[in-house]
Amino acid sequence: MTEHKSGFVSIIGRPNVGKSTFMNRVLGHKIAIMSDKAQTTRNKIQGVMTEDDAQIIFVDTPGIHKPKHKLGDYMMKVAKNTLSEVDAVIFMVNADEKIGRGDEYIMEMLKNVKTPVFLVINKIDLVHPDEIMPIIESYQKYMDFSETVPMSALEGLNVEHFIEVLKSYLPEGPQYYPDGQISDHPEQFVVGELIREKILHLTSEEIPHSIGVNVDRMVKQSEDKVRIEATIFVERDSQKGIVIGKGGKKLKEIGKRARLDIENLLGSKVYLDLWVKVQKDWRNKINFIRQMGYIEDQD
Repeated sequence: MTEHKSGFVSIIGRPNVGKSTFMNRVLGHKIAIMSDKAQTTRNKIQGVMTEDDAQIIFVDTPGIHKPKHKLGDYMMKVAKNTLSEVDAVIFMVNADEKIGRGDEYIMEMLKNVKTPVFLVINKIDLVHPDEIMPIIESYQKYMDFSETVPMSALEGLNVEHFIEVLKSYLPEGPQYYPDGQISDHPEQFVVGELIREKILHLTSEEIPHSIGVNVDRMVKQSEDKVRIEATIFVERDSQKGIVIGKGGKKLKEIGKRARLDIENLLGSKVYLDLWVKVQKDWRNKINFIRQMGYIEDQD
């Protein structure tokens, strides 16, 4: 019999390099939210990829950045802690951006990691093929990586090859999660993230990270229908107006787009009721952040 491989793999990198896009690609489902705005991932999101010969649990960490509030401090603590808890680390970078201080900071951290570290050059569809090798060499000057793989998570280029390379480094082990389970987060958390993604897509730069979503109620009304009530929190009255839009038009569009993704996730028809409330400076209020599900109940 073929041995069964399993392991936990952290995906780390600067904001907006495509970590969530990569994880959603390999899972075939939307678990991590995707946005063109940086720092959209706020919690460790574990995505489970199960194949006949392996199970890989991906941990999508918040993008490394300088914290500006208590929520930011927590996000950085989460990102750093995962490095010592996993079987392998993926350091993902953007092919069309030069090495920055954030990349150098991450590589300094990775030099102390004892597990295999893979350099993934993402978004190669945005550069000329002749540019790829010089990009790889520029990173390899900083540290030795177990493997270096160029790819495009968005286009699917080289993703399957990378998964095979990754599996070859993982230890022999059991299947931790049952077939069909693609995340360790409760459905309510994922539903809240899908709503937040639509807000990020549809609102301007005035909003980006002042948004929080709490799913207040999720009730199965029949075999094929679920009622969901959720509250969108903003920090200022002006932001509330932006999210709701003229005549409620923006909020209606947010609900419409989110409902389609949630129905795909749950496999049921969804009735979605959204409310918008102002909670001033909520990102600096530890108890409120915990209530939103962004901080685990541990030190």
